[in-house]
Amino acid sequence: MSNVNRNNSNQNSTQEADKERVDVATASSTTFPAGFQALATAYGDYTKKSFEDTRSFVEKLSGVKSFEKAIEIQTEYAKTAYETFVTESQKIGALYGDLAKQSYKPFGGFGVGTNSTNR
Repeated sequence: MSNVNRNNSNQNSTQEADKERVDVATASSTTFPAGFQALATAYGDYTKKSFEDTRSFVEKLSGVKSFEKAIEIQTEYAKTAYETFVTESQKIGALYGDLAKQSYKPFGGFGVGTNSTNR
């Protein structure tokens, strides 16, 4: 194969790889905002649930007549609040992981094909 044919072949494969990278980056740029939206929704849902649980706790606590019942309600609230925190933190952490994967996806192919030698 002559040098001209090799150069044209290398140039065509480089152009195809560049087009593929642009396509991946474009696709990523449309899904990236969805990741932020999912995070915002998850934080909003957690905040709303936490607020409702706290409001319910205060209502229950304000109606107790004995110290033992107050301790029981407080213990129940603390346990529920902790379980909700752990569950929601895991869900939000997974969303951050997905967002990180999406954000680095366009850069995954940059190392491929850059080590070619022109002979």
